Amino acid sequence: MVAITTPILAETPQLRPLNIMRDLPSVADLVEKCFADTLDAEGRRYVQQMRRSSQDNAFLRWASTAVETTSMPLSGYVWVEDAAVVGNASLIPFRREGRKYYLIANVAVRPEYRRRGIGRALTVAALHHARQKRADETWLHVRDDNPGAVELYRSLGFVEQARRTIWQAKPDRNACPDGLGVTFTNHPARDWPRQESWLRRLHPDLLAWYHPIPWTTLRPGFGPALYRFFLETEIRNWAVRSGNQLEAALTWQPGYGQADRLWAAVPPEGAALALTALLLRARRDLAWRQMLTLDLPAGEYRAAIEAAGFHPQRTLVWMRAA
Repeated sequence: MVAITTPILAETPQLRPLNIMRDLPSVADLVEKCFADTLDAEGRRYVQQMRRSSQDNAFLRWASTAVETTSMPLSGYVWVEDAAVVGNASLIPFRREGRKYYLIANVAVRPEYRRRGIGRALTVAALHHARQKRADETWLHVRDDNPGAVELYRSLGFVEQARRTIWQAKPDRNACPDGLGVTFTNHPARDWPRQESWLRRLHPDLLAWYHPIPWTTLRPGFGPALYRFFLETEIRNWAVRSGNQLEAALTWQPGYGQADRLWAAVPPEGAALALTALLLRARRDLAWRQMLTLDLPAGEYRAAIEAAGFHPQRTLVWMRAA
């Protein structure tokens, strides 16, 4: 890793590759400090996992050999000054359908060291690494309420491709979809083609390398049911119909240690009431769960989602290197 970035490292001696064997505690502290105001429960678990991993010798030995083969933040760059890690940029590799992707993540600089070009230098080093590794695409994401970072990445050649909002709500046995004038129905297989087309619209292939739709899990039929049986997983479906027409559908997928995922399938417009009713129904029917998460393009059905008691956690700007 050092060899591929020798020119950059020679010009900036404070910049060096992440050493997974010794840097994880410092990076965890840095991420926690820099994102203290925006870390949600999953973010806090991520920081805690980094700290636990730093004390697991078996994990560290494995990680040192799996840097380029597993989708975990095992590589990247740090900025060291005053004998401390004050900046970081992680690199996470992904592979999908024969293509290689890198996500630049956890770009963070301690507040007292900002506005000195450290974040830019870390991002440039990470981008250079991805190019040297012949990445087909290099991505990053940044919160939309951080316009300074958005402009920094634009100046480095990243182009915005999508904005997506993460919504969350706690299940509530008192959530009430009654009185909204919608009809809940079973979920016949004949509705699947329309549901699938709506899911593809809301979750385009552009980002499937990062979070692919679990088609085998979601599809109806004997084969997918057998697949879920052997994986000991489950899903739950709800649908709203008007006459013979599917208006909207919703599928619940358990999170197994993370927030449970809801997959909403709605047309571009005209399904606000149906979506509100479905989300309220899910909150009520899943009252025994901990947290529900919904990921949709920013701005779509915002009022309908809020009416169901969901709150926006963050909106991410997804940017790809030109």
